[in-house]
Amino acid sequence: MNARIRDFFQTVDGWIFAVVDYHHPEGIRCMLRYVPDPKGERTAEGVRYRKLDFEMAYEFLRREKPEYVQDVHVVPEEDILRLYRPEKELPKVAERDLRVGKIVSVLKEGGIPQGSMGITGSMLVGLEGPSSDIDFLVYGSDWWRARDVVERAKKEDGRIQDLDEATWDKIYNKRVPEIDRDEFILHEKRKGNRGLVDKTYFDLLFTRDWDQIRPPFPPGKKLGRRKIEGRVLDAEFAFDNPAVFEIDHVEIPEILCYTHTYAGQAQPGERIEACGVVEETRDGKRLVVGTSRVAKGEWIRSLTLLEKASSRS
Repeated sequence: MNARIRDFFQTVDGWIFAVVDYHHPEGIRCMLRYVPDPKGERTAEGVRYRKLDFEMAYEFLRREKPEYVQDVHVVPEEDILRLYRPEKELPKVAERDLRVGKIVSVLKEGGIPQGSMGITGSMLVGLEGPSSDIDFLVYGSDWWRARDVVERAKKEDGRIQDLDEATWDKIYNKRVPEIDRDEFILHEKRKGNRGLVDKTYFDLLFTRDWDQIRPPFPPGKKLGRRKIEGRVLDAEFAFDNPAVFEIDHVEIPEILCYTHTYAGQAQPGERIEACGVVEETRDGKRLVVGTSRVAKGEWIRSLTLLEKASSRS
């Protein structure tokens, strides 16, 4: 079964998972998100569900299906009843939700093919609530153009707005980054992948096109925590999961970032500081940022961006 990051699927037990990898050698690599529950707060097709956070999902599967639990959750293909593809489900979601339809219209007018767009998260599986954010998706190289279209739309016709301070506070408090609020927001505003549509927050998320998928990253042996500096040479997949930064460091030429907090944190040509766990692989060393759920003691900072901001103040 071909499945990409941000696809969802439902199993024969009625459980709904999010796909978290591009490679599935032993089953679909995923995370459990929703389970049927008569007291659940969300409903789809007449069935009530409750949402599970990270720890709850592991606890649930260790009890109900321990064979699914590895470093992530791994589900055999024969247990999958239905696959939800973001690009296939988007037209139906845009028809029932005017906010999603508005994002689609803005991007289409900006030259982004609808086939390059998708919807993920709770809206993909019909389990959104009144306060749900919009997880909008664009595939491959069209993502970069889509981001520029969104930024122009914020300035031109008001269909998409910048985030207000209350929303920035909410994001910062949710992420609990290792950098202070001003530095966090300085980096985030530069990324251009967040906005408001009819007062609803949305993320512009990235997933690789099929022809961009490379062999999986080789396993590595952990060597310990380290802080490094380097200049970014390539950031084509800086918004992927993991985000990938190639740098000019003599010993550690690659950074993999598994936390959304620091995805897109730096651009090619910029000097960065990164702290994470060094891993030794057959191809050499890499630095991994986001080795835990909250990435405590790990970060990526654009020193170039910070220096420019300091010189203007």
